[in-house]
Amino acid sequence: QVQLTESGGGLVQTGDSLRVSCEVSGRNFNMYMLAMGWFRQAPGKEREFVGAISPPGSTTYYSDSVKGRFTLSRENAENTVYLQMNSLRPEDSAVYYCAAADRPSFALNHQKSSWYRHWGQGTQVTVSS
Repeated sequence: QVQLTESGGGLVQTGDSLRVSCEVSGRNFNMYMLAMGWFRQAPGKEREFVGAISPPGSTTYYSDSVKGRFTLSRENAENTVYLQMNSLRPEDSAVYYCAAADRPSFALNHQKSSWYRHWGQGTQVTVSS
């Protein structure tokens, strides 16, 4: 079983930066085989794709709303994925979830929440105006 634990959320002001982390733990998983995604959900809204990073970390994808402001990275030896968020805006406020998938076709499916097998509990990010 794979567990994902997010951390690093908090309350910041518009224009600030914040880095959230996702640590992967459990049994019988290979971090080098896991594609990782980040999603977010604001109150009253559907969960939306934020970004995804391939297992070796060589390929990343971002939603248009965060492209150029958010950066994904990973340290596979530490079983951790990072989401660096810069130039934060009030509309970035949401619960941020990380997700993991050990399935093929990352390029085709990385935006689909249903493609990911494992999910964390989420971390709250609030950006005040």
